[in-house]
Parts: sequence; C-alpha cells; structure tokens
Amino acid sequence: MSARRLSKRTAPVSVRAHWFILLAVLLALGVALVVQGYMHHLAGIADDSVPAGGSAISVPDAVSHGGPVVDARGGTVRTVAPPDHTLALTFDDGPDPVWTPRILDVLRKHHVHATFFVVGSAAIDNPDLVRRILADGNEIGVHTLTHADLGSAPPWRQQLEVQGDQQVIAGITGHAATLLRPPYSSENDAVRDGTWTAIRAAADRGYLTVLTTQDSEDWQRPGVAAIEQNLAPSGPKGQVLLMHDGGGDRDQTVAALDSVLTKFADQGFRVTTAGDAVGIASMGDASVGEQVSGNALVWGIRLSDFFIAAISWALVAAGVVTVVRAVLVVVCAARHRRAARRSLATARSRRRVDVPVRPEVTEPVSVIVPAYNEAAGIEAAVRSIVASSHPVEIIVVDDGSTDDTADIVEGLGLPGVTLIRKENGGKPSALNAGLAAASHDLVVMVDGDTVFEPETVHALIQPFADPRVGAISGNTKVANRGGILGAWQHIEYVVGFNLDRRLFDVAECMPTVPGAIGAFRRDALFRVGGVSDDTLAEDTDLTMSLCRDGWRVVYQDDARAWTEAPASLGALWKQRYRWCYGTLQAMWKHRGAVVQGGQAGKLGRRGLGYLLVLQVLLPLFAPIVDVFAIYGLVFLDPVRIGALWLVFLLVQFLMAAYAFRLDNESLRPLWTLPLQQFVYRQLMYLVVIQSVVTALAGVHLRWHRMERYGSLRVPPASQGQA
Repeated sequence: MSARRLSKRTAPVSVRAHWFILLAVLLALGVALVVQGYMHHLAGIADDSVPAGGSAISVPDAVSHGGPVVDARGGTVRTVAPPDHTLALTFDDGPDPVWTPRILDVLRKHHVHATFFVVGSAAIDNPDLVRRILADGNEIGVHTLTHADLGSAPPWRQQLEVQGDQQVIAGITGHAATLLRPPYSSENDAVRDGTWTAIRAAADRGYLTVLTTQDSEDWQRPGVAAIEQNLAPSGPKGQVLLMHDGGGDRDQTVAALDSVLTKFADQGFRVTTAGDAVGIASMGDASVGEQVSGNALVWGIRLSDFFIAAISWALVAAGVVTVVRAVLVVVCAARHRRAARRSLATARSRRRVDVPVRPEVTEPVSVIVPAYNEAAGIEAAVRSIVASSHPVEIIVVDDGSTDDTADIVEGLGLPGVTLIRKENGGKPSALNAGLAAASHDLVVMVDGDTVFEPETVHALIQPFADPRVGAISGNTKVANRGGILGAWQHIEYVVGFNLDRRLFDVAECMPTVPGAIGAFRRDALFRVGGVSDDTLAEDTDLTMSLCRDGWRVVYQDDARAWTEAPASLGALWKQRYRWCYGTLQAMWKHRGAVVQGGQAGKLGRRGLGYLLVLQVLLPLFAPIVDVFAIYGLVFLDPVRIGALWLVFLLVQFLMAAYAFRLDNESLRPLWTLPLQQFVYRQLMYLVVIQSVVTALAGVHLRWHRMERYGSLRVPPASQGQA
C-alpha cells in the first residue's frame, strides 16, 4: 500500500477531530491526576496526635459530657455508652496489608469481634481485607475517604469524604455503614465547633458518631506495657477502646491486643463491636444504586492509580530516552567533527609529501530550482547560485506560477540560467522536469526561497569523491532569524536538525536531504525513478529511496544555504504540519526497510527507529509530561519539580551551546531557550499530534505553501563563521 493510498483509505473526515481527541485525552489525564492528587496527596493517614483547635461554644453539654456514641439525627442530640462490663473494641486507619490480618488473627483466636473504622483510600488498596473483616463477624465504620480532618474541612469536602468512604464500603462489600468516626477525634470533651458541625452534617445523612473513652495511644509506640495500661478499665463501667490497625508500625498493638484480651476475659468483661455494645444494627445491605455507584468509584480510582503509575514509568522512560538522545547526538557530532578534521589533515599532509589523495570534485553541476509563486525571493536565490565559485548550470522550473516568478528570472538575463515553464503539477514534477533537462551527472536541488554562499556548491559536492555516496545534505541556516520566533527556529535548525544529521551521517541512516540544499548523483535518481509524488515530504521520500537502493547519504556541514523561515505562528504551523505529515507518509512507505540488510537495513532499524521514538512517540507523549509537571507543582514537591526542570533546561542549554559551537554560531540567541520550552516546544508537539491523527483518520492533506517575505540576502561569509 503506498503512502498516498494510506492517506486516502477512508472518507474525508474533518481534521479538527484531532482537537477533540486531544482534549478528551488531556481531560481524562486531568481527571486522573486530580483524583490521584486528592486521594494520595491532599490528606493521608497519620497519627491521631493532631489536636482539635478552636472553641467549643456550639457543642451541647450532652455531647461534651455524654456517652461516646452520639446520635444527632432529627435535630435531637442523644448520647449513649456501653453498659457495665462491656468494652467496645475499635480500630482506626486501616485496613493495612501487614497489621490488619495479624489483628484479625488475634481477634479470631480470642473469639472476639471489633469495629474497624476504615479509610476509603486504604480500603481500595486492600479490598480483600475489608471483605475478610466482615466475613469474620466484625463491624465496619466510616473513617473518611482520605483521613481528612473534618473539623477544618469545608462542607463540600466533609460530604465528599464521608459519602466517598461509604461508597467505597458499599462497592467492596455490598453493605452500608451507619457508624462514623471523624479522624483526629478522641473523647467527648475534645469535640470542638468545627468537628461538631461535621458531626451534625453527617447525622443529617443518617450517621451515628462513635468517639472514644480510652485511647491506647498505640500510635505513639510507647511500648506494649504502656498500651496495656492505657486500655485497662478502672471499674466496671463500659468503655469504647481505641486502637489502630493502620497508619504505621503496629507490632506493639498486636502484642498488646493479645495480652489485654486475655486479661479482659479473666476480669469478666465482654469485648464486642460498638454497634453490639449499644444494641444497634450498624450495617445493612446497600441499595443497588449504592453498590453501582460504589463500584464505579472504586474502579475509577483504581483506573486512575493504574493510569498514573503507567505515566510515571513512561516519564522515566521518556527521561532516559531524552538523556540518551542528548548523549548520543553530542558523541556522534564530536565523532563527525573529528572525522572531518582528520580527513582534512590527512589531505594536507599527503599534499606536502606528494602522496596521491582522493581527487577534488571539480566537475560541473546542474542546479535545479523548482519555483511556484516565488517572486519575492527568486532573484536573490538565482543570483546567489550564479555567483558560485564552482561551475554550474542553473535550471529554474516555473511550476505554473500565478505571479511574476518566471518573468523575473527571464528578465535577469543571467548566463548559464535556463527557464522552464510548465503547468502546475507540484514540486516533484518540477524537480523531475529539471532533472530531465540537466546536462551534468551531479545535481543540486535548491528551494526557491534559499540563497547560497559562493563556496556552497563546491563544498557540498566534495563527498562525491567517494563512489558509494549517492546524496549529500547541506547545512540549512535561517536567514530571517530576527525576533523571538526567528530565534527559536534558528535554535531548532542548529540544535535539532543539524545535530541529528551528524548523528545520521555517523550511523549511516540519513532519512532526509532537505529541499533547501541537497546534492545527488543523477544516475542514482534515475535508478529510484526520480522524485516521487507519493508523499508531501518528497525530500524525505527520495532520501529513503536512495538509502534503500544501497547508496550512502552524508552530511556536509560547511555547505551552507540560507532560507526563509516562517515569520508567524500560523505559517510555521502549516509548514511543520506538512513536513510532519509527509514524514509519516514516507516512514510508512519505506517501513519494509526494517527487515532489509545493508544501507536499507541501517535506514530501517536506525533511522526509522529514531524518527519513530524521538519525533513521533515522544512528542505524542509530551503534553502528558507537561500536565504531569503541573500536577507535581500542585500536589508533590514544587522545589523538587522545579529543580528537575532546571536540570533538564541545563542539559538542553549545554547541548545547544555545543551545537552552536560546531556551527560557529553566536550563543546570543540561546537566551530565548527557556521560553522555547514553554511555547515553541508545545506548538511542535501539537503539530505532531495533529499529523498523526490526520493520518490515522485517513484525511488527505493538501500541500501548504509557505508565505514568502522577500527577506533573502546573501549574507557575508563571516556571518556563518562567527
């Protein structure tokens, strides 16, 4: 299946569908992050040492001096305590995968039941333990969703915490609980106005609040003997005992529990659940609606946890890939530079001792300039090529321009310039027309918005001294680099494109000879059928075809061409959209190279693999990285997140500085690099997302011609060398 057929395989769909897909993905990610942040970072299971602050003006005396079980339903406040010789045994902050099973084993050993006030987030992590608690005959109560302090929480959060925990219990067990214990609560006289407000609000939804009369203080880990002493009743009066099965190391709790249960039995105390102690049935069957909503909440939180865990691992992988890429391109660039210097030094040495060296390529070159509505810059482009120090013939192919492009070229009357007029057929047809008219075996292709330096053509073709080389990429420079958008593109050309080309050269897997400056053997072009119009990235398609035909494609960094870059975000978007979409088409068209050998296999396994990971998958994942970074600033440690970002920026700066040094460029534009990470990088990522969605949707993308500005001038040679 050809790349063009791939792009037309389904009925046209609005390209704008990609925005809805992206929005849906980011919305789902945002919801998952909010859920994850709320469940695990806004609160958390801690000890019960936090005192309830504030006044107790609104707390009724019946609560402050009453029994530990508070019933405020119906507006009337009633309290009750267990009868004499009855101990209500309660556990908070579980279930815990280590300590809850051990506590349940101790209770079963003594044939005792207790009330477990479970935290919703812990229950979701340990659903089998929650079910075991009930299966063993114990009782379950609500201890909020995330162990939040209800006394200081706003009303909306109070309701979310209580009802959320209730839904978790219903979703896991199919039962509904009526007992509530607010986190950080203790005895009746410790209830403050904030906590009382939360108790009344919960009572309106049918909950009884269970406080405590004797706190084991096991959360302080005072020792087994101290815990036993704290639980020892001072008389026959009934008590509500507080212990913990979660929130920390509960080894002392388990040991003390085993001991005190034996002592309570010897002293004639009955140990039971809170509900049984005061004579109420505290749990019933949840309604179908409660079970459905509870299951939805449980699975939604689990899915969120899984999603965030997967993203976390993917972030680690992305970070590793980014670092590996930075190291790889720098190492390969250094090797490429050493090889060039070594080759130059060898040539000079051999000349001094009169040793034969690889001959200098001096044969004339045919330069093909495809032009469609290039009136703004065609004169500068043609004059710069005419001024070449190397013998050239120039073939300008006017591809049905509707402006004065052809008339301008004809009016120049420059020697060695041939003008071909043809009906509009697209850039590949214009290049093929020029190729058919070329007189020489070496061909240079250059866009109509590009100018050469006098030595560009001669420097560009020198690798053709190696008969294995079929194509050569030059060094494309941004001419209109003024302004912040121009500076960003200048950085991208130097750091992104040119560093990558050095890597591709060393790895022998060059995927693209850019349309702005590329040299080819004419017979190599004829062998692959000329320039194909199967994709919107004809330069990438052609380069991959040459690699698959066994030719080496190299990069010549001292062959500079100056091109106009888009001067607006809209123009930049259109250009990069076409580039990216066309590259995807070319990758699909040449996917068979992955299983081939020789130069084709190097392209397939190295070049296409690099493009897939670094230029497709990583950008697709990048918006998630950015959203996750915002999540980290809000819910995690902002200092650590900020430090990581600064380290990432430092790596980017060092790599950019090295690339600028290789290209003999001034470092001044690098001051815009931090801003590039916030604006330009996101724009490029969205371009990739749009291109991928467009390709998957089967939409045929039209050619997007870039606006020309007429800013091209042949720069002084020193500008590219300072």
